[in-house]
Amino acid sequence: MTSVVSGLTGASVVPADLPQPASAVSVVSALPGASAVTGDPVLSGTSDLPSAPSGRSAAASLLGSVAGVDASALPSFLDANRAKLESLLVETPAAADVSRLWKLIDPAKQKLLIQAAPHVIGNLEGVPYAVRGRANSLDLKQTISHVSTRLRTEHGRAERVGLQRQLETLENVRKALSKHDGVTRTLVGLDPSTDAKAAIVVGDLASARYVSVLVPGMYMSVGEQIQDWAKVAQEQYDLQTGFLRRVLGPRGSGGAPGVAVVAWIGYQTPVLTNIGGTTLATQGADSLERTLQGIRAIRTADQPFLSVFAHSYGSTAALMALERHTVTVDALALMGSPGSAAQSVAGLAVAHGNVFVGEAPMDPIVNSAFFGSDPGSPSYGATPMGVSGAVDPLTHETLAGSSGHNAYFTAGTECMRNLAMIGIDLGNLVLGPGSSSGATVKTASAH
Repeated sequence: MTSVVSGLTGASVVPADLPQPASAVSVVSALPGASAVTGDPVLSGTSDLPSAPSGRSAAASLLGSVAGVDASALPSFLDANRAKLESLLVETPAAADVSRLWKLIDPAKQKLLIQAAPHVIGNLEGVPYAVRGRANSLDLKQTISHVSTRLRTEHGRAERVGLQRQLETLENVRKALSKHDGVTRTLVGLDPSTDAKAAIVVGDLASARYVSVLVPGMYMSVGEQIQDWAKVAQEQYDLQTGFLRRVLGPRGSGGAPGVAVVAWIGYQTPVLTNIGGTTLATQGADSLERTLQGIRAIRTADQPFLSVFAHSYGSTAALMALERHTVTVDALALMGSPGSAAQSVAGLAVAHGNVFVGEAPMDPIVNSAFFGSDPGSPSYGATPMGVSGAVDPLTHETLAGSSGHNAYFTAGTECMRNLAMIGIDLGNLVLGPGSSSGATVKTASAH
């Protein structure tokens, strides 16, 4: 099992001279072409909107304009502003702005927006996750239909090969969504193009008390690994939920606190020919930053315990995102990490320095400090976690060890057990290296 990373597509600045149809009512007078109209229930509670339509707020102003357009005029308004609508995914508006503005759009108009631009709504941070799930499912269905139609009429060999590969990728996303295992799965991010990206949530991201984001490394593609990555998310979900019930005991009879795990492949992961630089890691960091900010913006006063589990090159992307201090997570776990510019946990936006590092035997990447630091060194300040195999003191089950670079996420390993503890804010129960107590343990090797 190789790794996967996180990040959803971004969004862009809409020019301040956004045209308004005659029937349009602007949400706030600061918006371009605005005219105050009293008595419209859509306009109530607008005092917390962006004060000026510049920069990222200008991009969000398109949604503000939608709130004031008559429902009957909305389809033509969206057609006239198609380019501006799609530009929302070129340079992201602030997720908090999008969240506030979305609430001002009545349900009928929201439905029209989903139908008119499912790809935009499905990938716009700040839009509720259930809405994004519906939009992305529609986008997936429409794209599969479109690609299938082209395959029936396309005669060029190279074009047919590309279309067939794209269709297989999208079908794999659909299959990953259909394997519910009794738990809700939501497609909260989808780029259906040839260089596909996707994010599938196991659980309810809108209400879960504990949220974990899985960030992968090299050779992780949607077409090849999305089903396996969703399976890893499902296993983490099951482990976290199971340990919560066990730890709560009788208190958990009413149901354990909610858990959500994000199987996220939201950037182009590197291959052998481009692994030496940090260009793709920077793109991954940008995407991860937006995703984490989106979660924080949606949850507002009901913040979850937010964790990031990052592997290999994906750990470099995660470290780069958290070095910016634009969003804070509650826990970070790094496996097989080649490091980043940060020299210690003090340089990361992780609450209370809650950083864990796993290093498997026979992993050639650990201790390499290839990208500037070694998170596993004592001076870094991270907590070492066991990944070589142990006996779980809670369940008394034998946990397999991880060996090599790609076996950290194998089911039944000490690493997966420790990640589950980190994800539910029980870092004090994480097993350290060499905690097998003399037990005979199996080893999961990379393939």
